[in-house]
Amino acid sequence: METRAADGSFLGDLGFWVERTPVHEAAQRGETRQLQQLIESGACVNQVMVDSITPLHAASLQGQAQCVQLLLAAGAQVDARNIDGSTPLCDACASGSIECVKLLLSHGAKVNPPLYTASPLHEACMSGSSECVRLLIDVGANLEAHDCHFGTPLHVACAREHLDCVKMLLNAGANVNAAKLHETALHHAAKVKNVDLIEMLIQFGGNIYARDNRGRKPSDYTWSSSASAKCLEHYETTK
Repeated sequence: METRAADGSFLGDLGFWVERTPVHEAAQRGETRQLQQLIESGACVNQVMVDSITPLHAASLQGQAQCVQLLLAAGAQVDARNIDGSTPLCDACASGSIECVKLLLSHGAKVNPPLYTASPLHEACMSGSSECVRLLIDVGANLEAHDCHFGTPLHVACAREHLDCVKMLLNAGANVNAAKLHETALHHAAKVKNVDLIEMLIQFGGNIYARDNRGRKPSDYTWSSSASAKCLEHYETTK
């Protein structure tokens, strides 16, 4: 069967890589009227770009809730993956858009997609959106989802110093001593020298003597005269 390079919709439907389409542009910019016109004219809502980004990815990443709604109503694949394996729900969480997250979940988006990369909960913790974190926890997000680079969502929230997200995860039952290369959330808190974070983790059972793959304790990542060092030293001498 002969295919034509100019037939972007046909190539996109088969999953071939295409340049950014008008649908992608309208979705990303939040141009709802133009997007509606494109959909009504028969434009494909599942075309992919060179990085496998669909219009739904583009709209979700920019927090364009109205465009997300239009695309879903037009049959956009809710769990499509880009070249990194991320779904539109991951992108919506990265944008911190609770409206987009709710829309995607209401259309069946998987809160725990089988990914080897960051999960939606990881992305929400990176963005620091406590609203998104709370919603994902409420609908059953895996608190111990592990990313080979970032570790668990708790590791991410601690590394980014998002205390509200950290507290939500811990209250929901996240493992305070989960390890990434033997590195715990408390190691991250010590590295960023956040005393409030250090104290919160210890109150939830954080192991102040845990050693990472370099044999270092959390206190080994603090400056001797810093408040974080004194905080850890206090707990080491009283426990």
